[in-house]
Amino acid sequence: MSDSSPRRLPRGRSALSPEEVERIQRSRLCAAMAEVMAEKGYVATSVADVLQRSGVSRQSFYQVFDSKLDCFMAAFDVARDLLVQHLLEMIGAGEDGRPPAGGAAGGAADGPAPAGDPGDPMGRFEQGFTAYLEALAIELPYTRLFLIEVYAAGPEAIRRRADLQNMITDVLSDLLGARDEAGRFTCRMIVAATSTLVTNAVAENDLEALRAVGPPLVRNVRTLWEAGAFGRHPVPDASS
Repeated sequence: MSDSSPRRLPRGRSALSPEEVERIQRSRLCAAMAEVMAEKGYVATSVADVLQRSGVSRQSFYQVFDSKLDCFMAAFDVARDLLVQHLLEMIGAGEDGRPPAGGAAGGAADGPAPAGDPGDPMGRFEQGFTAYLEALAIELPYTRLFLIEVYAAGPEAIRRRADLQNMITDVLSDLLGARDEAGRFTCRMIVAATSTLVTNAVAENDLEALRAVGPPLVRNVRTLWEAGAFGRHPVPDASS
């Protein structure tokens, strides 16, 4: 968390440009919003709380944001960008959020790829999901913001969270080669289950429980993968 008495921005002719000052103030205010809400919740958090934590003046706040909700929505976008960046980096996705070519599953005749191989979607899923949980733990104030406090912020915030869930579903569908509606439904189910499991841990500030979600969820996703739940036929048993 940031210092409760943050340094003021420099003044005078040698000061930063107005655009840079606004960027820094926006960043401080978003971080302060996430930190204060992690302690007090959205409803009990006031603009004054955010100003005290960020070291930004009230006048400057209203030059950047229209309201507490406006600041919350900006902080939500920061949370989204931080978490998605961690996820995409670990699965090796490009700027468009899609896995590299050849990452999606081939047919059953290809057989399973070695663990960690660029063509092993399940290996990359495990890697990416582990990184996602770690990002949630590292960015805990922002995590609470977009998993828990979003429901207190109203319909627009909830809609934006749904958009984020849909985007993660799209990434997962591409990663696991889900091409039909049945496969995409499996991906939506995984995203929804993950959200519920990690939200419980985050609500309790239990980082051990948060990280512990990973292994059993990965095992169950692998079971779904082998059963062809993503539109891929399972590899036949050589002994049959």
